[in-house]
Amino acid sequence: MADDNEDEGPAVELGDGEPVDGAPIARISSRLFWPIQKSEIARREGSETIRTPDGPQQLDAVLEEVEMTYFQTEQAFTGAIRDVIGTGPVPTADDS
Repeated sequence: MADDNEDEGPAVELGDGEPVDGAPIARISSRLFWPIQKSEIARREGSETIRTPDGPQQLDAVLEEVEMTYFQTEQAFTGAIRDVIGTGPVPTADDS
């Protein structure tokens, strides 16, 4: 059966500004398999830039501040990262 809502546009209105630098931490964590060691995350994804409330940061630099060395679950990893970077709105180019 065809969806009658195809022409309505996105459910969330997207802004017209510049794209935000970095990837959401959820995107990076979705590419990994759990459980995993911190060193393996650094090896695979450490060069990635992530979005934070303080602006884009290198994942390697954030991982250095995480005390855990082994993550049983994706939630444990994202929680540890958010403990370091904080939560809140991510600045855009228009926010400056």
